[in-house]
Amino acid sequence: MENYRKHLLGLFLVISMIFLLAGCGSSAEKTNAKSIDKGAPVKVNIALNGKMGPLVIAREKGWFEEEFKAMNAEVKWSEFTSGPPLLESLASNRVDLSFLGDGALIAGLDKKLPFEVIAQTGTGESNVRILVQKNGDIKRIKDLKGRTVGVPLGTTAHVYLIKALKANGLTTDDVKLINLQPDDAQAAFESKKLDAWSVWNPYYLNNVEKGNGVTLNVNKKIYAPGAIIARKGFAEEHPEIVQAYLRVYKKAADWQIENPDEASEIYSRATKLPAALIKKIITAEKPNILFTEESINAQQDSIDTLAEAGYIKKAFNYKDQIHNEYIDAALKK
Repeated sequence: MENYRKHLLGLFLVISMIFLLAGCGSSAEKTNAKSIDKGAPVKVNIALNGKMGPLVIAREKGWFEEEFKAMNAEVKWSEFTSGPPLLESLASNRVDLSFLGDGALIAGLDKKLPFEVIAQTGTGESNVRILVQKNGDIKRIKDLKGRTVGVPLGTTAHVYLIKALKANGLTTDDVKLINLQPDDAQAAFESKKLDAWSVWNPYYLNNVEKGNGVTLNVNKKIYAPGAIIARKGFAEEHPEIVQAYLRVYKKAADWQIENPDEASEIYSRATKLPAALIKKIITAEKPNILFTEESINAQQDSIDTLAEAGYIKKAFNYKDQIHNEYIDAALKK
């Protein structure tokens, strides 16, 4: 497991180096500022992190384009399967606004990457689970000892696995971790090359519904919280656009809650999964972008867990990382 810890720390170091190189490269931002002075539209780089969530709805509805038009701004979309590669693009000034799960978020904050936490996505109570083979001999978390577990390192699923193992007297040293992105892990799990798989929705519920696997009871309520972020340089240059981004994000989140059937159809097209399955997922937990004590405590628990496990240098106070001035201003308008 020590090799995987080094691998993850190495990933964080690479992200840090990209930031150092790109930080000097604020020339792109200076060029953008000059373009604004000349009346050219501001380019807003919004990144999708996965194929579900309010950003997917907002893109489908064209709400960002509608909101930004009056601000002389235009959207450029990009897509990522998880947080670590998204962070690399943010550090290179190719992402301005997005959201992250707790794994990538904490890694970025630990390395002081150039972004600000501007809102929450929720506590993530139903977001991640550990799948095992349906008719296998793994019935509880303790049975994972010595087994092969697939997980995308540095993500919220990785943090969840660490928490689940800890709650049952194990550590990641007790299992054989395989670093796999969800689509690759899906194939490995189906071919039984993995004994277990820590992953988020819609992957875990889809496998349960199809009879491919079952989820393990971790004997504890474990949260997988997420946060909405803004690249620091962009937020300082365009706070009004950041506020508009949050207004649209909340609009999409509220719309999802009020229109679960249509929202499920949108996500179904994006994921190519049945709308009925998607509806079960999005009605299990409602998105909430407002900072709450529960969501803040969930993030702090993730920070403390990663520090104790040696994945970050030391724990820090999550409340000190919150910039709620953007959401406060956004909701006043």
